[in-house]
Parts: sequence; C-alpha cells; structure tokens
Amino acid sequence: MSFPTPALAAALASLSLAAVAHAEDVAVQAGTLLDGVTDTARHNVTILVHDGRISGISDGFSAPAGARVIDLHQATVTPGFIDCHVHVTAKLPSRTNATEDWVTHSAIDRAFDGEVFAAAMLQQGFTTVRDVGGGDESVALKHAIEAGKVRGPRMWVALEPLGPTAGHGDPRSALDPDLSHPGWDLGIVDTPDAARIRVREHRRRGADLIKIMPSGGIASTGDNPHLQLMTNEEMRVAVETAHGLGMKVAAHTYPADAIENAVRAGVDSIEHGSFATDQTLALMKAHGTFLVPTLSVFDTFYVVARDHPELLAPGTAPKELANDLLPKQNLPRAIKSGVKIAMGSDLGEGDHTLEFQLLIENGMSPRAALTAATRSAAELLGATDQVGTVQPGRLADLVAMDGDPLANPALFRKVSFVMKGGEVVRLNGKPTAP
Repeated sequence: MSFPTPALAAALASLSLAAVAHAEDVAVQAGTLLDGVTDTARHNVTILVHDGRISGISDGFSAPAGARVIDLHQATVTPGFIDCHVHVTAKLPSRTNATEDWVTHSAIDRAFDGEVFAAAMLQQGFTTVRDVGGGDESVALKHAIEAGKVRGPRMWVALEPLGPTAGHGDPRSALDPDLSHPGWDLGIVDTPDAARIRVREHRRRGADLIKIMPSGGIASTGDNPHLQLMTNEEMRVAVETAHGLGMKVAAHTYPADAIENAVRAGVDSIEHGSFATDQTLALMKAHGTFLVPTLSVFDTFYVVARDHPELLAPGTAPKELANDLLPKQNLPRAIKSGVKIAMGSDLGEGDHTLEFQLLIENGMSPRAALTAATRSAAELLGATDQVGTVQPGRLADLVAMDGDPLANPALFRKVSFVMKGGEVVRLNGKPTAP
C-alpha cells in the first residue's frame, strides 16, 4: 500500500476544506440590500451564509477564505418572498373544466401537479408559502420538500377548509347527490362539537394552521358570498381549539358582518375581505387581525368568467362577474385604515408575482408591497425569528432583481436570483441544477 507524500496530503486536505467551505459558507455581495428590518436601503454589503442561515452582514464586498462568492453588485437583494394564501395543487381555471377536473383526478394526481407548481413558485422568488386549503397531498408535498426530494418553497399547510354543508367548502355542491368520496366530509362542520373534532383531526394529520369558511364564496355553486354561513359559536370553538393546539386560523370571508364576527371569534387573518367597511377594517386593526387581499385570483377568474364561463363550476361565472372587481376598488380603503396586510395570491399554478403588480396598481407603495410579502407575512405565519428579514440568525432566504424594484416595480416580476435556506436555486435568471 502506498501513502500520499506530505505535499499531496496537504493538497488533499486543502481540497477537502475548500469543499466543506463551498458547501457551508457563502458570501453574497449585494449592490443594494433591502433587509426588511428598516426602511433604509444599504449599499455595497456582504451577506455571509453558514449552514443555511445568515451569519453576518458587513459593509463592503468581502469573503472569508474558502467561501463561495456570489456577485450581485448590480442587483437589489431582498428577503425571500412569502405568499400567505396559496392552493399549491390548484390549476389555473383557464386550462381545464373545473368540475371535470375535480371528479377525474385523485389526490395523487394533485400531488404531482403540486410538485410542478411549487417548483415554479420557488423560481418566482417565493421561498415560503402558506397553503390554506388542500388535503393529505399538500402535507406530503411539504414533507417531500423538507426532505430535499423535490424543490419548492417552505410550506405552512392547512388541510380541508372547515365550513358547513352546502357552504363554500362543500365538495358535493353541484354534483350528483349519489356521488360519494370519503375525503369529501373531512372539512364539513355543522356544529361547534364538529368544529372542535375537525380541528383536532387536522392537527393529527399534520396541519400547521386551520382554515375556516365563515361566509359563502364566489368560485363555488349554490352559496352566496354576501351571507355568513358558519355560526358564531362554530367559529369561536374552531378558533379556541386551534389556538389551544398552537395553530393560527385563517378565515375566508367576504361580507362585513361575517368578517366582524370572525374577528371577534379571534381569527388571525381575514382572507379576501372583499366587502369590508371602514367599521370592519377599524375592528380588524384594533384586534391586530391581518387582511390577505388575494387580488390575483379575482383578476384571473374574472377574465375566465368573461371569456370562457363554461370552464368554471356551474353557476359561478355570474358571481365572478358581479364581485371580482370589488377587491381592487376596496384595497385603498384597507391601506388607509392601517390594518395589517400580508400578501396572498390564492393561486397554485400561475405567476404569483402578479400580486405585487395588482397591489401597487391599486394603491400600495412598492415598499409596502415588499413588506407585505416579507416581514408582515412572516408575522402572520408567526415566524419572524426564521423568515421575512435579512439579519443574522434568520434562514438564508434571499431574492435579487437586476435594478431597483422600488423605482421600477415591474422588477418584482423578474427575479434573477433565489436562495432558499442557503441553497442557490436560481442564478443569472435561470434555475440551477438540483
């Protein structure tokens, strides 16, 4: 057996140390940093990353010996984006007939769709998402991403939205009443006791949060988006049980009275909130309840309802045409009220950065839109110690754009660099190899 010479041994040791440093240590050199901690931009800084977390931020361009250097001297770096309202397995309504797709695809089919859609979200700059209504397939996808089997955002997951028979979340609406599926009852809540049991079941099955459906919806058959459908007691028990298990509660609701009752019940966020009044928004602000406006879904469904109503669930196109323009009109009122706003698109497949454009076009400043998609979104998740800002100790979730998105908001939709937990997944405008 031969042994390496001292020189060769030293060279091998050097290579080994370099490989370790390459795997663990990264120096991201940013021309401009919007860290999400303050409203002041920093220029020409180095963000040090070690073992997937930010270990330091220093002025000037520098790098420890052996660290991988990423040159973003001409770019603006921000925290990774967070979408607080996705349905990770949902297809765009323009691509398939909604009812046909629902009854001809299984949860396994949806899981494979979700893998594709989640990978696209990550490439758009969304390093974290909150899935507010799926099933076991969403939990499985979350676990696969965590295990490194597939690429996608970090996920907070709710299971089937909880709501009443014939409500917005009842999968049987508009179907032959003789059709049945064991999974179609997993979100049905018709009594306070049922709400308590469902919340506990969802926690057992892997949910991180609970989604409830206090009012009717728009993209569903037979229910009225202007009416409250859950009782106040059902909401109160669902929230009480969820909070007791350490889970937050998101409430899909449109009309002012249902929003106000949900806020008094203690929900953490109102999803959509399309018909909120000044009084409603003041109550939300007083309780610290977040608004997640979800403008993208209304924009998307309105076009389909206008041009291809046959693709939507029966009877829903008229509801879309009557209601989908209202959220844009009401957003300035919400901004003026000072209610906390977190970004959410309500999309699965599709371009989630559309939400930036719609928020800004309808009254939000580019900086406020960025905050809604970073620090405020992290606060809604209850994860400000992990994500939403660029500071030591946080996960190394970074995105970069070639220019200043505060001066040119179109850049929010042209992300050139994405790092999630220290792993570079997009560089020079292209996905990197896994």
